[in-house]
Amino acid sequence: MQRFHDADLSGSEFEHVRLASSRFDRVDLTGSRFRSVDIGEAEFRGSAFHQVRMRGVDIYDVDISGEIVNVTINGVDVAPLIEAELDRRDPERAKALRPSDPAGFREAWAINERRWRETVNRARQLPAETLHESVDGEWSFIETLRHLAFATDCWVGRAILGDPAPWHPLELPWDEMPDTPGVPRDREVRPSLDEALELRHDRMGTVRGFLDDLTDETLDAHTTPVEGPGWPEPRSYPVRECLLTVLNEEYHHRLFAERDLAVLEARYSPG
Repeated sequence: MQRFHDADLSGSEFEHVRLASSRFDRVDLTGSRFRSVDIGEAEFRGSAFHQVRMRGVDIYDVDISGEIVNVTINGVDVAPLIEAELDRRDPERAKALRPSDPAGFREAWAINERRWRETVNRARQLPAETLHESVDGEWSFIETLRHLAFATDCWVGRAILGDPAPWHPLELPWDEMPDTPGVPRDREVRPSLDEALELRHDRMGTVRGFLDDLTDETLDAHTTPVEGPGWPEPRSYPVRECLLTVLNEEYHHRLFAERDLAVLEARYSPG
């Protein structure tokens, strides 16, 4: 098996080459061309498919989860159809993800807190050790809580409130984020559910406190850039964009958690 690390193979040609079961991690394939390529049973995580063109492809038995915008299949932009169907399935989805004014953001956060309470109560019914268990390579339930604390500190603690390094040692960035000085990334630590929730509730309280005092002027303002390494990068962001990012993280990670809890419940149910 050959290994390529920190290598520039730009412009390489692969013809009649077998790369089955290969691993591509932090690889730049921008502008690459694929013809008569079999990617059956492939798995993509944290990958970007911006401005990709596919012609004459066979797509079946495919499961896609991610942000779908301007995706045209056989001449039809399917993104609005998907959004409409997701809204139909969840009558609170639009309120939870697309608030437009301070009152709407407060209502969205109240929905989020209520739903997460229900999800945590569901998780408590499982044996404690299963909450550290990964399902299909996804984050465990406790890792999900740790990541949401990180997301809150990034977009509220750092971007909006101006703390250049607000992170707690238990917090967990997304897997593809490069190692960054001062930003925690401990995948081996195994805090209890209550320990993870103590951090999580503290950060959720920060968001709630900010939203309690949110005004139209603040919502339409831009943040002051912070100094130092971290995420997001030190530039100015619309406050509205920061808050919508947090709501998006909260909503979708709860769906992922609920999906995986169902698997764990089936796996560990008596009988």
